[in-house]
Amino acid sequence: MPEAAAGPALAGATLTAAQLAGLAAAARQDAPPLALLRAADAVGHEAMGHRLCTAMRFDAAAATVRRLHSSAPDAYPVGGTKPKRDTDWARHVLQERRTFVGEGEAAIRRHFADHALILGLGLRSVVNVPVVLRGACLGTLNFLWAEDAVRPGQVALAELLGLIVVPDWAAASMG
Repeated sequence: MPEAAAGPALAGATLTAAQLAGLAAAARQDAPPLALLRAADAVGHEAMGHRLCTAMRFDAAAATVRRLHSSAPDAYPVGGTKPKRDTDWARHVLQERRTFVGEGEAAIRRHFADHALILGLGLRSVVNVPVVLRGACLGTLNFLWAEDAVRPGQVALAELLGLIVVPDWAAASMG
């Protein structure tokens, strides 16, 4: 595929060969828990410039999500839980397994109970990627930015990283 064809689709979020090789290496090794997730956060930060990355494990029976990873543990500590019963966001992401893109302060306020904290951190846009294995939503990989809008390339890369981290959720469910 010519390079020019790939450029516009991922405008504003591209990976270098070295970053791809690093993700592949992390996937092949017997690494500590959540190593793929940490690698995806680091590579995503370099390529997309997100200011916050969190990862949540979904408990369908309790309709809650529990934080597995946070790039800002002071604001969003690992282990924190959020109820997600009967919300538009939960239906969209957790039940229908579709990526959610929230742009601007109004979207943050509408969809997130912790909007004051998100906005207080200067964050104005979000992409929530469902982490899915064999048709079941295991959780979400979440990227947030200071900008009001999300570029298509950021969404595409976030979704790719959501696929790459699936083994970490699968391993966590076995442990």
